[in-house]
Order: sequence, then C-alpha cells, then structure tokens
Amino acid sequence: MKLTKKGHACVRIEKDGRVLVIDPGAFTEPDAVAGADALLVTHEHLDHFDEGRLRAALEAEPRAAVWTLRSVADQLAAAFPGRVHTVGDGDAFSVAGFDVEVHGELHAVIHPDVPRITNIGFVVDGTVFHPGDALTVPDRPVDTLLMPVQAPWSKLSEVVDYVREVRPRLACDIHDGLLSDLAVPVYGRMLGPEGPPGLGGAEHLRLAPGESVTL
Repeated sequence: MKLTKKGHACVRIEKDGRVLVIDPGAFTEPDAVAGADALLVTHEHLDHFDEGRLRAALEAEPRAAVWTLRSVADQLAAAFPGRVHTVGDGDAFSVAGFDVEVHGELHAVIHPDVPRITNIGFVVDGTVFHPGDALTVPDRPVDTLLMPVQAPWSKLSEVVDYVREVRPRLACDIHDGLLSDLAVPVYGRMLGPEGPPGLGGAEHLRLAPGESVTL
C-alpha cells in the first residue's frame, strides 16, 4: 500500500490502482479526494468532514461511496442514495479492494463542559489505523498508527502513552495542522529515540503534505 499524507488529518491510501481517502476536511487540499473510490469519515468536525468537498467528490466519481457514522451520513444520504453507508464500532466491510474494520465510539474529551460527540476509527487491511479524534486502542495489533500528534483535546504525554499502549511498528503524524514549524523538532524529539522510554521501538515518521511512504 502507498500512504500519502494530506493536509491535517487526511490521508490517501492506494493499492492496485484503487484509492481510499480518510477525513478530507476543511484544512485539507481540495485535490485530496480526486479519483477516490471510497471516502471514510471519522466524525463531523470541520477539520475532518467538509460536506461540500465530499459532495463534489461523489458527483465527480459516480462509483465513489462514503462510509461514516450517522451524524455525517445524515447530511449526505438523501442526495446520494445507496452511496452513503452508516457504520459503527465492531463493524467490518470491504470496499475498493480494501478490508476495513471500525473501532471506537466517542470523541476525546475537549473539556468537561463540552458535550462529547461520536467518533470512529478505521483499521485498513489489518495494517493502518486512523483513530480520528480519539486515542482509541484497537483490540488488535496494527503495524502503522496514524497518530493525532496535536489537538485542543490532547497533550504530549497522552500521545506518548498512546504509542506505548498501541505498540505499532510505525507511528506517523496526523492532526498537525495547528502546529507551527517551531513545534516540529520538539514533537519529533519527544516521540523519537531521544524521548521517553517504553515506546516499544516504534519508528516515528512525519510526512509533509503530499509526501508518501510504502507500507
């Protein structure tokens, strides 16, 4: 599989000429959805879900479809009958040659006074896990963790402990759109070999938008 980092929390995964896109939100380049066979959305926040962008992708590619939770599906399903699928924790499905499992139920706590919304994560081909806006630990090993490295709802110590618990081979930064260039070496050091012990030997990878890695 070829994994390409797009802006903020979005990634493109390509295999055998098919394309799966996860979380093309408002902080993501418009071309992130170009040619997508399947689009997965973890939750309704604008940095993960841009309704206009998904509508444009579905209109441009008649075979494309969306898999997401109910709060997002309800905004799209009427306009695209049969092409918007509602899924939740424990579900599994196959699309465009990819096998996908759904893990998680709730968004991370932003503040005790802010109501929590639903959030799901996706394991793709038993290998890559995108948790959305939560530090969900899937009940299976994963090789590559797409790691929300910075968010209003997290702190660095939680990210370190998350990698320790999931124990991937590769921890790749996502959810980094609010970081300035000054933050990059700080996070890189703390999540790399010079950081706290016990990361399980996970390699830390930071891709700039548009860069790719073969998994």
